[in-house]
Amino acid sequence: MWGSGTAIAAGYLTHLLFADASMPHWLHTFSHSCFELVNTVWWGVALGVLMISILGRVPRQFVMSVLGTKSGLRGVLRATLGGVLLDLCNHGILMVGAKLYERGASTGQVMAFLMASPWNSFSLTVLLVTLIGVPWTLGFIVLSMAIAVVTGVVFDKLVSHGVLAANRHQASLPPDFRFWSEAKTQLAAVEFNRAFFAETLRAGLKESRMVVRWILFGVVLASLLRAFVPVEVFSNYLGPTLLGLAVTVTAATVIEVCSEGSAPLAAEIFNTAGAPGNSFAFLMGGVATDYTEIMVLKDTTGSLKTALFLPLISLPQIVVLAWVINQAAI
Repeated sequence: MWGSGTAIAAGYLTHLLFADASMPHWLHTFSHSCFELVNTVWWGVALGVLMISILGRVPRQFVMSVLGTKSGLRGVLRATLGGVLLDLCNHGILMVGAKLYERGASTGQVMAFLMASPWNSFSLTVLLVTLIGVPWTLGFIVLSMAIAVVTGVVFDKLVSHGVLAANRHQASLPPDFRFWSEAKTQLAAVEFNRAFFAETLRAGLKESRMVVRWILFGVVLASLLRAFVPVEVFSNYLGPTLLGLAVTVTAATVIEVCSEGSAPLAAEIFNTAGAPGNSFAFLMGGVATDYTEIMVLKDTTGSLKTALFLPLISLPQIVVLAWVINQAAI
């Protein structure tokens, strides 16, 4: 965390203070990337910390009441809808997903939540509508929700068969639990003063450290890739072919792109390369294979195996649907 933070701070200040100075091309690119990514993701991280702070104050039984206490389709559907409706970028959504896991959500629910969330926020949906039109945007959203649901259900099945470890934080609701009556009772007992809000924020900042360190590391890796691997290497090979699809998925894997950046890039693939399936694969592939997400899931679940099963389960679905979309559009 401190190493990545120091590198980012150095790059940010270098761009801020010496943007017009003569320097090696790689250093100029690295510093500009640090500056751009920090300015892009800070609000998502801040909102993620705020959501963690709030969730930390919500008793586990309320979270489980909303998401459902049983694994399977119903709980996964609830988590998927929650992911679509929550307006956060992929960096902020990681924090919320980790907190939901700690609050007792099933592994399948957390995976569905993460797969449905990153670029389906309202603001980015509006952006995509302006870039590729309403029909394609709605189609992408429906397909991404389908992938999230299938992925979540498969994860819960693997947990039930002992292939993957169950969430150690899961607990059953009391049979007499009533959401609204219990909420009124507990809210009446809370004293909303300065000390309450200060402690809530302090706890949120503390619990966010695990995720923030990987976000910072991801920014450093993304900046290094931009500095030493020209984007043109990828953009020249993104047509609606198997090779183009393979290159697109590879690009989405190795280039750490925030959801605010993925939408315009996906639109460029859609409009310039004439490959709507590749555009969809770029949006979803970045979510399924994001190394920041993989490492956060490893720390959250305590299992690298569970984290690696996310791309193993979701990526084949993404590739198949992207190929079908390309063929249908030709």
